[in-house]
Amino acid sequence: MAAAAAVVTPSGLEDGVSRSRGEGAGEVVVERGPGAAYHMFVVMEDLVEKLKLLHYEEELLRKNNLKPPSRHYFALPTNPGEQFYMFCTLAAWLINKAGRPFEQPQEYDDPNATISNILSELRSFGRTADFPPSKLKSGYGEHVCYVLDCLAEEALKYIGFTWKRPTYPVEELEEETVPEDDAELTLNKVDEEFVEEETDNEENFIDLNILKSQTYRLDMNESAKQEDILESTTDAAEWSLEVERVLPQLKVTIRTDNKDWRIHVDQMHQHKSGIESALKETKGFLDKLHNEISRTLEKIGSREKYINNQLEHLVQEYRAAQAQLSEARERYQQGSGGVTERTRLLSEVTEELEKVKQEMEEKGSSMTDGAPLVKIKQSLTKLKQETVQMDIRIGVVEHTLLQSKLKEKSNMTRDMHATIIPESAIGSY
Repeated sequence: MAAAAAVVTPSGLEDGVSRSRGEGAGEVVVERGPGAAYHMFVVMEDLVEKLKLLHYEEELLRKNNLKPPSRHYFALPTNPGEQFYMFCTLAAWLINKAGRPFEQPQEYDDPNATISNILSELRSFGRTADFPPSKLKSGYGEHVCYVLDCLAEEALKYIGFTWKRPTYPVEELEEETVPEDDAELTLNKVDEEFVEEETDNEENFIDLNILKSQTYRLDMNESAKQEDILESTTDAAEWSLEVERVLPQLKVTIRTDNKDWRIHVDQMHQHKSGIESALKETKGFLDKLHNEISRTLEKIGSREKYINNQLEHLVQEYRAAQAQLSEARERYQQGSGGVTERTRLLSEVTEELEKVKQEMEEKGSSMTDGAPLVKIKQSLTKLKQETVQMDIRIGVVEHTLLQSKLKEKSNMTRDMHATIIPESAIGSY
């Protein structure tokens, strides 16, 4: 039943999505219902079913080593980068399945160009995309589910897939054997077992068809033999044995079905009655508690007023003492501020006094000390020695200059007297 419902529902979602997108006659839905926020979850579940019909697990996931997406993969944000890559890969594969050549996007491709190519292919199928391309860049959301759902429908149309009527499985009736100690069955026992199972939160149902058929057969047999039986000739022991043999077959088959709405409704009525009975019991206690709390609050209010009236003079004295204390604190703060300022001035004056004392000590020590005079005498003695040494050096330099002048003068005199050059000397040249 669940599989059949899953197959039937996608056929009716195309119109709902197109109406919300403005397809067909160009209708624009301005007001959306409270369930519009959850519509993409329904579209995502239908998309997964359509992808399974297109065999995307064998043709896409296994070839690219991808994990199968969950039923709400593109409806909730988990990993935007991974979701965008999965969206581009699925869109490219669906476009190829729809008979249009489309290259598989790579990681280094421009996302804006990839999205524009996907939207252009979507518009070529006659679908509208009246939303900005940036809505698809996140990789999740209503627009992503819408684009993939439209491409999946176009791929199903291209391969010629058609929705067929659902086939409901035939449930076979099973006979259950029970032990002999549970063979006796009465209506009261069935009711007790049913109540116990409901208290244990187990959802059961009674196979009424088998019970009806058995009752019908018994009624027919009794009506056929009623005229023949005028006097009982059956032994009591044999009757008891026959009853023990037939009792297991008369056991009511109780099967659990978690999807039975009747049991849910019964439980809702039981819970409602339990809540109403509990409310009747607790309402009295709550009213009594409310009255007691109200009286207690009134007593507390009256006590507070009495205490305030009795202690009014003490409160006034306390307020006067508080005012005096605040005035004393203000005076203390003013006085402490003056003391701080005077303490700062005293420290500055003390620092200046220390500097003056230090200068006086330095001047007194310099006036009584004879070390400068000794230094002056030593400097004069050194200057005299250096003057003597310079005089000696000057005399040596003058003597050297005098010798050089005399030597130059003698050379000039010799050159003047040597005016005749011998011929042998000329011939040698």
